Amino acid sequence: MSKVKTALLWLMGVAYLFAGANHFLKPEFYLQMMPAYLPWHALLVQVSGVAEMLLGVAVLIPRTRRLAAWGVIALLIAVFPANLNMALHPDAFPDAPAIALYLRLPVQLLLIAWAYWFTRPDQSSSKASSAAS
Repeated sequence: MSKVKTALLWLMGVAYLFAGANHFLKPEFYLQMMPAYLPWHALLVQVSGVAEMLLGVAVLIPRTRRLAAWGVIALLIAVFPANLNMALHPDAFPDAPAIALYLRLPVQLLLIAWAYWFTRPDQSSSKASSAAS
């Protein structure tokens, strides 16, 4: 794996670890994000926080990396309604410019693409196993 890809892997893992922990440090922010139609807001915030922390660690472990990257993608899709809810209700987030709330939506696609990069076999290891055959 290239140095850049390795650095971005560690950045992703640590970012999800801290983001997940933040669900427990500042739960009120995440509770505000929750769409009204979803039940059990506090539980969903906690579950998503634990999932982010576990996936952040698992993506750093070579044996679990690919599955964890798919888990990150699933998580990002699952939390999209909360990000959409933020954009649709900017009055609930007066400290954030409305444009920033809308920009979060396409950023989700970039985060999905970033995680998807780690679902693919590493080119250097696949070349090495091809050469060994």
